[in-house]
Amino acid sequence: MLIKGQVVEGCKIDEETRCAHYHKEIDRIAIKFYCCDTYFPCYECHAAKGCGHPAVWPKEEFNAKAILCGACGHELTIEEYLDCKSECPICTAAFNPGCNLHRHLYFQI
Repeated sequence: MLIKGQVVEGCKIDEETRCAHYHKEIDRIAIKFYCCDTYFPCYECHAAKGCGHPAVWPKEEFNAKAILCGACGHELTIEEYLDCKSECPICTAAFNPGCNLHRHLYFQI
């Protein structure tokens, strides 16, 4: 699905990147997976597409743009995302702070 000019893959995605697995109002980011250079709303969508490669971004790549704000389409670097206090630095849309529980699935900690 094309969202804010970016291709986002996953299960039942809406216009702000919410998916079948995470669909609260504040679930509005997609993450570009390191292994396949493709945006997905979550790790479950990634797995559902049959992507079984290691997906974790190494720390030395945290300057890469890999987070898509589903509200405005701004691409954040991983560093920006980890420091943004669950809010888009451009449009101030709230991101789900609960995503912190899954950081280890996306980023080397």
